[in-house]
Amino acid sequence: MKYISTRGGMRPVSFSEILLEGLARDGGLAVPESIPSVSAKQLEQWRSLSYAELATEILSLYIDDISRTDLERICKAAYNESVFSGSEIVPLKPLGKSMTLVGLSEGPTLAFKDLAMQFLGQVFEFVLAREGRKLNILGATSGDTGSAAEYAMRGKLGVSVFMLSPHGRMSAFQRAQMYSLMDENIHNISVKGVFDDCQDIVKALAGDVSFKTSYHLGAVNSINWARICAQIVYYFWAWLRTTDAAVSAGTDVSGHKVSFTVPSGNFGNILSGHFARRMGLPIHRLVLATNENNVLEEFFRTGVYRPRVSAETLATSSPSMDISKASNFERFIFDLLGRDAKRLTATWKKLEHDGAFDLSAEKARFTEEFGFVGGSSTHADRLETIRRVQEDAGILIDPHTADGVKVAQAFVQEGIPMLILETALPAKFGETILEATGQEAPIPDHLKSLADLPQKVVIMDNDMEAIRDYIKARALI
Repeated sequence: MKYISTRGGMRPVSFSEILLEGLARDGGLAVPESIPSVSAKQLEQWRSLSYAELATEILSLYIDDISRTDLERICKAAYNESVFSGSEIVPLKPLGKSMTLVGLSEGPTLAFKDLAMQFLGQVFEFVLAREGRKLNILGATSGDTGSAAEYAMRGKLGVSVFMLSPHGRMSAFQRAQMYSLMDENIHNISVKGVFDDCQDIVKALAGDVSFKTSYHLGAVNSINWARICAQIVYYFWAWLRTTDAAVSAGTDVSGHKVSFTVPSGNFGNILSGHFARRMGLPIHRLVLATNENNVLEEFFRTGVYRPRVSAETLATSSPSMDISKASNFERFIFDLLGRDAKRLTATWKKLEHDGAFDLSAEKARFTEEFGFVGGSSTHADRLETIRRVQEDAGILIDPHTADGVKVAQAFVQEGIPMLILETALPAKFGETILEATGQEAPIPDHLKSLADLPQKVVIMDNDMEAIRDYIKARALI
């Protein structure tokens, strides 16, 4: 399996090469040259596998420059009971009315990002040791990516992390998770701006080939294909667990469709579902759920993609989705445009020049060919949904997951299970949970003293050159 750039300026390269690169050198994003297909027979052969075993099977379709034995060991190290809170790794929780919650928040930082980051931490360390290299990871977070990345990379040999976050735009719990890490290889930078400002700096520095090469920059944001790849696994896992009962009853489930609703900010999580669908997983609808920052929902409704400037990006009660420039969206548009790098590059140049592009001529294909539909949610919707789910199902959900549940309701169809991807545990968003339910969100015992720990963070202006200098002074070289 080789990888190419969405913008056509990169020779086909191996998985390990794109793993350590992040953004392609032509400014595009790495995508597989072809999408592997999975048959109904293969799906059934995978039904009895553990999560780590399933991850090995799926990831081996995309990774052929790491031996099967090593990949199996990496997956077992990433997905086990010492890292996640149960042997299932990803449990399913019925919500009623044909809706089921896919439990993605059983990892060390209580967020879905752990599923990809734990794999990244293991595979980074393996590849760096094999090649005798060092890596300085540069990332931006709106809340959960940062802590998941830092917990996965802390103490790893040959790796340092420089994580940018928007000053004052994350929950107190999210800040404490990140800033309380005292490991020498973890560097938190709180930027006076919004998430998109942080992401712009990361992209600009990663696009500076000389700087990137000299200081061994890599990425853990979802611009890194390895994260998208690792997230494909839980779509297959959720389909298998949803159809287990029918198989036990003797029913043939080949082709049995389900829909997924995915709270979306940077388009990475739902993009993994897009690839799972292209691989042959029987997915009916991919339901994109946004909050008030509904740039992506607007695109799937109108065909016009018009990111907002920083001043127009709202601060909401589902802050990890307060994003206007979805960095993974380029990978989907690449597919939408027939994997034509010239058309993609022209489209992105128009975006840079005009601040928008119009693909409304392709609108019918969004759902018919790719299965995408979308909806948005408000603060009032989140509060009502959190209350109702707790009353009806006895499950407390976080505000991002509430966005998903609210939007999913409009797309439930008879006979097609609706699977909603959980984003995080409610403990991370205590103020909103208190407002919704009148009660404090329960905090896991091992994290109850988190807020009392000392914090290590530097606050900086939205100044790329100052941040460049900060990295230069502390990078592993």
